[in-house]
Amino acid sequence: MGENGDKKGMAVKDYEKTESYMLSCMNDSAHDKEHVYRVLYYALEIAKQEPDVDYEILITSCLLHDIGRKEQFENPGLCHARVGGDKAYAFLVGAGWTQERALRVKQAVAAHRYRSDNPPESIEAKILFDADKLDVTGAVGIARTLLYKGKMGQPLYTLQSDGSVSDGTDDEEESFFREYRRKLEKLYSRFFTKRGEELAKERREAAAAFYRDMLEEVRTAYQGKELLKDVLGNN
Repeated sequence: MGENGDKKGMAVKDYEKTESYMLSCMNDSAHDKEHVYRVLYYALEIAKQEPDVDYEILITSCLLHDIGRKEQFENPGLCHARVGGDKAYAFLVGAGWTQERALRVKQAVAAHRYRSDNPPESIEAKILFDADKLDVTGAVGIARTLLYKGKMGQPLYTLQSDGSVSDGTDDEEESFFREYRRKLEKLYSRFFTKRGEELAKERREAAAAFYRDMLEEVRTAYQGKELLKDVLGNN
């Protein structure tokens, strides 16, 4: 496992061992095992158009990229990407990987986070970054963001000082609208691979339409405040 680095693939037994370790680390509904599998499948699609991809490094990095989530959830001061990279390295060395190849996985995992100041360098790390970001685009990205915001107890939107619904642009308080304006709609310029960027652009309008429709609906709902004033004023 991890000794020679077969660029054509990965042994089934090694995949299953890594998958089993990944599954033992997952407990977050927004970053669950299905997210991991989607990232893996996106990565394989992207890799078809990239030369010299080491598939063992790529597949292993995809499987293990979110194994540090539990630690970050318990201690928000931690970076799950860095924690996950350390855990991945320890697991792989313990499983018989050379330190050099285990380090390549560690570096890919550590560099996959959107807000990180540690950009991906290897082609496998760039593919993982793009594949992970693809799962925050489109309808799936909206659904995952709502799941995460709900788990963290954060609101869908906030109100401005005049009582109107904020679109999230200048908000300091966390909300779904704020996350959309500050992260989700800006993702599309952050891809490293051509295929990753293409796939993201195909999904962009679905997310934008959801945000626009939701903003319009809640702002329409809040017009009822004037009706309430009229009713209360008549009694």
